Amino acid sequence: MTAEQTALLILDLQNEMVDPKGKVGGGGLAKVVQDRGVIEKAQAVIGAARDRGITVAYIRVGFRADYADALSVAPRVKKMKEHGACVLGTWATEFPEAIAPQPGELIFTKQCVNPFFNTGLMTWLMRHGKTRLAIGGVVTNLVVESTARAGDDAGFAMTVLEDICAAPNPEWHRFAIENTLPLFATISSSKEFIGSVAA
Repeated sequence: MTAEQTALLILDLQNEMVDPKGKVGGGGLAKVVQDRGVIEKAQAVIGAARDRGITVAYIRVGFRADYADALSVAPRVKKMKEHGACVLGTWATEFPEAIAPQPGELIFTKQCVNPFFNTGLMTWLMRHGKTRLAIGGVVTNLVVESTARAGDDAGFAMTVLEDICAAPNPEWHRFAIENTLPLFATISSSKEFIGSVAA
């Protein structure tokens, strides 16, 4: 693959999810992220991608303060509303400093699991000739799997960077990586990904 054809998607690695002070992260996800070294590894792969001229795009979950833009009626979204989680314009929807977007890098905001739904991400990728997507983030069996499925359906060659993914339950992560994700994507690591991309 070439750098020009490739994009690195950073999925939901926002403060609310990955920081112990976050309303989601504080429930256990942040500890798993820390134990797996996800932010440090993501920082390395983002830096290497930038050096190689690979597009880096950020995806986050973010809602209006009144949640009028939240379409899902699933229990997980009800819980987020009850806790006031992921409100746009707050610390919760920003990214940790170590992996913060640089000026000019795109941030796509979603109100659901699938990052392609109502965000403009798919159109932007296709308009710019991206055919291969490398993805990583939280939660493995939610946004990572949803992105792999939808991306594969749209004809993108998908690669999951396992070492920058995490789930609050390690078994959920393991099952997704070993059983469902290989049906839609190549399972790789951040180091392998960088080594496979020609400048």
